[in-house]
Amino acid sequence: MWRQLIATVERAHAEPVSDWMLAEGALSVTFEDGLDQPLFEPPLGETPLWDQTRVIALFDATRDDSLIAIKARAFFGEQLLSLTSENLEDQVWERAWMAHFKPMCFGQRLWICPTGFEPPEPQAVNVILDPGLAFGTGTHPTTALCLAWLDGLDLEGQRVLDYGCGSGILAIAALRLGASSAMGVDIDPQALTASLDNAEKNGVADRLRLGLPDAPRGAPSGVVLANILAGPLVALRGDILGTLRVGGLMALSGILREQAAEICAAYDAWIDFDPAKYQEDWVLLTGRKRSQPLKP
Repeated sequence: MWRQLIATVERAHAEPVSDWMLAEGALSVTFEDGLDQPLFEPPLGETPLWDQTRVIALFDATRDDSLIAIKARAFFGEQLLSLTSENLEDQVWERAWMAHFKPMCFGQRLWICPTGFEPPEPQAVNVILDPGLAFGTGTHPTTALCLAWLDGLDLEGQRVLDYGCGSGILAIAALRLGASSAMGVDIDPQALTASLDNAEKNGVADRLRLGLPDAPRGAPSGVVLANILAGPLVALRGDILGTLRVGGLMALSGILREQAAEICAAYDAWIDFDPAKYQEDWVLLTGRKRSQPLKP
């Protein structure tokens, strides 16, 4: 049994309340949206918070959280918009998290299956992948769009680059679909660790290279995917285009509908775009690299 102390505060007070809770012995502190306010694209290097943020502090059940609440009210006063506490039952957290995931099909032949599930179609292309620290389990529309696109390609013998690889799901799926080799690039070393672990589970680690953005990449790839965010897609345009050979195929995602025109404008000197594909508020842009850029 655990106790959670939940403080709702304006954004400017979230970090001070978090620090105070930790100083009072909280085992962990997490932030949640207090107003159903989506945050789609933070600037690079920033961790944004919501206008109203719920600061959730976890305490051992032996601690007197009512006393901590009294101290918090005395210390922060009207900065606390609300302060509540509740029990948190102990459970096997890995299983509780996994209960929200099930096998999912993308395109005609590609399945993403969590560990412990029997693949619904054993003869299909099955990727074993569990939710973990790195982004990418197939549940987000941007990942789903990229997976369905990969499923529709003839990847036999292709070299693939996954820019912003997260869990490695796109590179691993490409390898399982017939690509000869793949490279995953990410700014987060934890993502590279997760990608390697997932590649080993799927028997493709010997064909997957991983590295930070400054790692050598070798010859340009025939297929490049960049499922990141609109801002980085524009800022990194030269680097991403440079990884794709002439005539190669590109997929750009992590883009909201209203951002699609900006991304097309940034890349269309070099890319002949296909019609965009949409899922919910998200868009996938795909196309082929020209041999010469269009003249301005």
